Amino acid sequence: MWSGPGRAQRGNQAEQWARRYLEQQGLHFEQANFRCRRGEIDLIMRDGDSLVFVEVRYRRNDRYGSAAETVDRQKQRKLVTTALFYLQNNPKQARLSSRFDVVAISGEGDAPRIDWHPDAIQIQD
Repeated sequence: MWSGPGRAQRGNQAEQWARRYLEQQGLHFEQANFRCRRGEIDLIMRDGDSLVFVEVRYRRNDRYGSAAETVDRQKQRKLVTTALFYLQNNPKQARLSSRFDVVAISGEGDAPRIDWHPDAIQIQD
């Protein structure tokens, strides 16, 4: 249930849905809303020996494109830069393999549609 009409509240609700969904898929929660001056990572999860940086996107409907389509190249670069900063400051976790997933959520109410895109962002050398 939505806790209110505000954008931040909808974002928090979407992140909670994404976290719950990923935990049901066997991932383990590490951290939420890691922030630095470079950007923010919504969720950091563990999937076995891999560290997973998760971008959560919510759209009420797909009229102007899907939630996943909103993760453009600029947003991808920002996520990668933020993740590198995180890894530099967490050397134990830097030893793990890493990937970038997108969880796209659409719809309203208590039963939104959740689309998980593992390894959605590829790092180009």
